[in-house]
Amino acid sequence: MADSSLNISPKVADALLHKRPVVALESTIISHGLPRPRNLAAARDFEELLESQGVVPATIAVIRGTPTVGLSPEELELIASQDIAKASVRDLPILQAKGLSGATTVAATAHLAARAGIQVFATGGLGGVHRGASETFDESADLSTLATSPVAVVSAGVKSVLDIGATLERLETLSIPVVGYQTSTFPSFWLPDSEFELDWRAEDSGEVAAIIKAQRSSGSQSALVVANPVPLDQAWQREEHDQVLAKAFAAAKAQGVRGKEVTPFLLQFIVDASGGRSLEVNLNLAKNNVRVAAEIAKALS
Repeated sequence: MADSSLNISPKVADALLHKRPVVALESTIISHGLPRPRNLAAARDFEELLESQGVVPATIAVIRGTPTVGLSPEELELIASQDIAKASVRDLPILQAKGLSGATTVAATAHLAARAGIQVFATGGLGGVHRGASETFDESADLSTLATSPVAVVSAGVKSVLDIGATLERLETLSIPVVGYQTSTFPSFWLPDSEFELDWRAEDSGEVAAIIKAQRSSGSQSALVVANPVPLDQAWQREEHDQVLAKAFAAAKAQGVRGKEVTPFLLQFIVDASGGRSLEVNLNLAKNNVRVAAEIAKALS
């Protein structure tokens, strides 16, 4: 049942009421993940891609203190054009109390989507356990939030700057199931694979939908991570990827970058050092995730 404390757009509310397919979209990729004005064009592309497949898009953000599920064109432009807070779950009550706007992370989007009754969410990549987390305790809130957010999250794994093995271990500890979408290997965002094999795979959207229904009927309140690799012809070339990452880590070490500043530094360095190639792959995999999420949402409905 939808949460009355949310502002759910009429279009999204009507689709949920009549059990038509809906896919949630995060807003941090718009506000913090892509440069202007490319970000607004990408946000519109994601929504149009869903609509072209008969699926209702539900981009999520906090608008002037109100958690909003399904942004209007004006609200989408607000998120894309202004410097606003990056909001995880812990930030939501603060933004609400202060009447501020914020772009929702994977964690906050999954949390709000589940509260709204949306079952499928498409994003680029999950947050995870950072390299060196045994000393810094740097771990994304995405992981713990997904343990209590019953929504299927379609992503291209986690960025290869993170500790993929430790991230998979944490997902197991938190009892968050992971299924590869037409793959037996966990993807690493810009690359379609990694050294880590998955226990389970699904061959099509119908199989994923069946898993989601089984989760809900069993009373599970965890998310389902659907690991969807970037298509081979759209992936980053591994040799260039490895070279750029090595330079990025060396630069971070040389400049003494530490703690929560490490990942933003690495990602910006990677964009610059790759001449924007990593950004193009990012957009390609995000669109691919939206397409797969649309198919899953249709199978569910």
